[in-house]
Amino acid sequence: MARTNGTSTRGLSYTVPGLRKEDAATVVQMLQGRLNALNSLALVLKHIHWNVVGTHFIAVHTMLDPQVEAVRAMVDATAERMATLGGSPVGTPAALAEASTADYKLGRADAIEHLRLLDEYYSTIIEAHRGGIVTTGKADPVTQDMLIEQTESLELFQWFVRAHLETGTGSLT
Repeated sequence: MARTNGTSTRGLSYTVPGLRKEDAATVVQMLQGRLNALNSLALVLKHIHWNVVGTHFIAVHTMLDPQVEAVRAMVDATAERMATLGGSPVGTPAALAEASTADYKLGRADAIEHLRLLDEYYSTIIEAHRGGIVTTGKADPVTQDMLIEQTESLELFQWFVRAHLETGTGSLT
């Protein structure tokens, strides 16, 4: 069995009825990337929650907890979908650290600084989720539906972030 980022991607012993094992392996591999990204996002959101200061502290601090909980639910749904397809989701700290391509470098800082960086972080995750929607295409509409729902929530959360960054003329600062 080939392994990528700690997850089985070929030679699944089973998958769901009506889905080819090869398609399931492709979806499982893509979902491992989404799982890693969502796990990272949940950690980043909590990090910001703990380190935000300044005039907008309470607005940002309280805005982030529901996002953390929603993203954690996405993590669980993604991992369970991988297992349903016959894959083996990997959510260990070592696997997450190994798979990580970007870190969040800002510590204690003003809310607007954090929100600017968080906006970029959301953009990267949303773009990759949209790529996953394309990857699932006609092969696995159930997984595609899950990714569409997650992307809808992620876009909403990014809008909440951007509302703090938006000027009266509609541009982002």
